[in-house]
This record gives sequence, structure tokens and C-alpha cells, in this order.
Amino acid sequence: MRGIQRRNSVISLFHPGERQDPVGRYAKYLTEDLAQLWRTVFHHVWAQWRYEHDLPHYDGPRFVDPIAPPPAPLHAPDGPVELLAFCGGGKDSLVALKLLERAGLPFATLGYAHSIYGAAEPQHALLDRIAGRTARVRAERQWVIDDLLDAPVARLRPALGVKYILAAETPASVFATVPLALARGYRGLVVAHEASANSGNLEWNGEVVNHQWGKGWDAEQRLDAYVQRALVANLRYFSVLQPIHDEVIFELLSRDPELAALTHSCNLKKPWCGECAKCAYVWLQFAAHLPPAVVHATFGADLGENPANERWFREMLGLAEHTPFECVGSAPEARLALSLARARGFTGPRLAAYAAAVGPIDAAALAAPLLHVGTTHGMPAHVAAGVMPQFAAAAASATDRLARHRG
Repeated sequence: MRGIQRRNSVISLFHPGERQDPVGRYAKYLTEDLAQLWRTVFHHVWAQWRYEHDLPHYDGPRFVDPIAPPPAPLHAPDGPVELLAFCGGGKDSLVALKLLERAGLPFATLGYAHSIYGAAEPQHALLDRIAGRTARVRAERQWVIDDLLDAPVARLRPALGVKYILAAETPASVFATVPLALARGYRGLVVAHEASANSGNLEWNGEVVNHQWGKGWDAEQRLDAYVQRALVANLRYFSVLQPIHDEVIFELLSRDPELAALTHSCNLKKPWCGECAKCAYVWLQFAAHLPPAVVHATFGADLGENPANERWFREMLGLAEHTPFECVGSAPEARLALSLARARGFTGPRLAAYAAAVGPIDAAALAAPLLHVGTTHGMPAHVAAGVMPQFAAAAASATDRLARHRG
């Protein structure tokens, strides 16, 4: 199998054996720190790509340009707003923005539109449906026009056997925001990456393959440290949801049920295609935690009974070789959601069949670690002081609700 890369905006195909990559006019920025970060991101983000192309020992192209000396990092000015919160339009973004709002922390929002998802204006309109219903003090927008992913590169050379293209979208979006932080004086880049992003999809060849590694704690630490060490010394990058799982996140979301139906998370057809792993998982969690009217207003159909979603339900419930290669929760989170959804009246024959395949579910045992509020996070002290008490209250409410479910 082969991979695909872009050099100086020109598309090229390479065989894994050609382990050289000239950086060209950007070589003056190639420090040892950057090269090491690139190798780490490649190894973990493209673990899924290596697994699906059966390339266990491929460690990516090697840079052949001389290593440049590291420059001193810049310093962002103190702008009028400290926090720039990324808004992808999903339930995690909504919960994160509301956490900041209720903590009394002023923030601007960043809407991110990528050409692979279609026209930018409809994407930004969907993002503003959520961000516009918060206490944001400024709205920033980012357009990404990708001349690699927009082109049918995998079809140009079918003999090369390229199955698909995988992009490190989360790490890339962080670097694209640095100029904006310098221009506006933002000192905190806030994302909404939850604890389940640390769960891998499977173990393969002695390593964990995790589709969401770029959103996890390891990646967050590495990116945060690199930004301060090499780019902007006083710019932080952190997630406000790192200490909690979906069980607590949906408890927080239930406080704004009228806004839940405005969210969107599908990567195939926005706002929802109804037939992908992301749609299936979010529908299941909505069914487990939110009023049926909100579930219907969001999706318009019972996705659990759609036969096109059988593969996704089996994967996310741990009934297949691995969980879906998507940004969804772990198998325990999906199993707990299945139990809660069925108890709340979602009792169609397909959900019943999935429950039978899973077997008896000990909701209390599944929920215990998912209701735990972790202490590992990268939030600055003043942000944590406003957010962590909200987590504790939500976890307590979710625990009470689960006790009623068992009763």
C-alpha cells in the first residue's frame, strides 16, 4: 500500500520505502523540536491508517533538510479577551461554551469550516446556531480550503492501492490559530475534548490504535508544551472537558435541552446523515439522556432501528473487532447508553437485539468510572476554579438519576 502527501502545494504519491521528504522553502523552520513533534503525531494519528493498510513498521517519511536552530518564542499581547474557544457545533462544544459562560469567564468563539465538508457559509451558519446562543463576546471564523483533500487523489492512481486519506485535523487547527492569537491577544486556546478520547479502538502489533489520539491527553500536553516552547510563550492550549466522560457531559447538556437540537456532529452530511457511526452514537446518547421530543427534533428518525446502522451499533457496543474509527465514546459508554435508552422507552426490535447480543448490563458497574471527575487536566487555575465545581454538581446529579434508573 502507498500513502499520499503534499509537497509545497503539489500533490505527489510516495511508496513507504522512499523515506525522504525535502521541506523546500520551509526548511529554515525545521527544528529538532518540530521534527520530533511531527514524528510523534504521525506515529499516533496515522496508526489507524497503518493498521488499515497493514503497514505496522512504517514510520513515515524522513526529513533530509538540515536541522535549523530553534528561534525564541514570541509573546502574545494582552488582548481584551483571554480565551478563544473552538466551536465545532457538536454537543461537546455547546457544553464547553456553557461551562465558560456559567463560570463567568469571558470568551470569543472560533468557527472552523473545512472545504472537505462542503461550502463554508452553510458550515458557519450551523456553527453560529450554537455559538450565537452563548455569552461569547466576539466571533472569529476560519476557512480552510484544502487542495489535497478536495482533489480525487486516491482515484488518480488506483494501482497504488490507496484506500483513503487521513488528516491530523486537530493538531493542524491548533497551529492555524496561532496567528489569530497574536493578532487579537488571546492567551488561551480552549477545546472540548472529553476523557473518552484517550480510549483506543484496538491493540495491534504491540501498540494502541486510537482514532482520537489527536484529541487525547497525551496530544494535548505535547501540543501545549510545543506552542509555548517554540511559538508563543504565553499561549496555552487546553481542553475544559478532559476530566469527564459522556455520562457527565450529557448531564450538563440536559440543562440546555432547547439548544441540544441545534447541534451537529456528522462528518459526512451536515447536520446529520443518519447513517454513520457518529450519528448512531450521538443518537444513542441523546436517547439515553434527553427528552424524546429533543431526540426527534435533532435527528427526525429512530436511528437505532435503521438497518444501515447495524455495523456501527455492533462496533460501538464492543461486538466487533474494534470500535468505530470515529470520534465516539468507548464501548462501556455505549453500553450504558443502550441500557438507559431502553429504560426510557426506546425499545425497538433492533435495539432489543443489540441488548441481547451484549447480554446483561450492570449499569452501576459501567457508570462508576464514567461518573468520576478526574483531576488530570491542563486548565489554568482560574479556569479550573470556575469549571470543576460544575463537574462535581453534574456528576452528583447523574449519580442520583442512575440510582432512580436502577430502582
